[in-house]
Amino acid sequence: MYYRFRRTDNAVDRFSYAAVVQPDGRVYTLGFDQVELDILDTWTSPGSGVIYPSAWRLRLPEYKLDLRVRPAVADQELDLSFRYWEGAVEFEGSFGASGVSGRGYVELTGYGASSAPRSW
Repeated sequence: MYYRFRRTDNAVDRFSYAAVVQPDGRVYTLGFDQVELDILDTWTSPGSGVIYPSAWRLRLPEYKLDLRVRPAVADQELDLSFRYWEGAVEFEGSFGASGVSGRGYVELTGYGASSAPRSW
């Protein structure tokens, strides 16, 4: 699991972190400086024109984990009380010398202003 909080200048906030759960249930927490995340591609919403990251390379060098993550479906934008992108992703890569693949979930906020009326 990885939480990446962006500051207003787009720098990674120091409160970002990752948690690695071992098969035996042990949990290890990693600080923001132990995770490498690169944006590989973007997607532009045809409805709002907002540009979202849409493919990533996620690395945890300490754990020899190297993943490429991409949306299962590009158009997963929602405009409710605020505009955001959330949805299913697929990943593949390596964990040590082994190949890995799977599915996950990503939520992206703060990329575009909402058009939804405020109820307050």
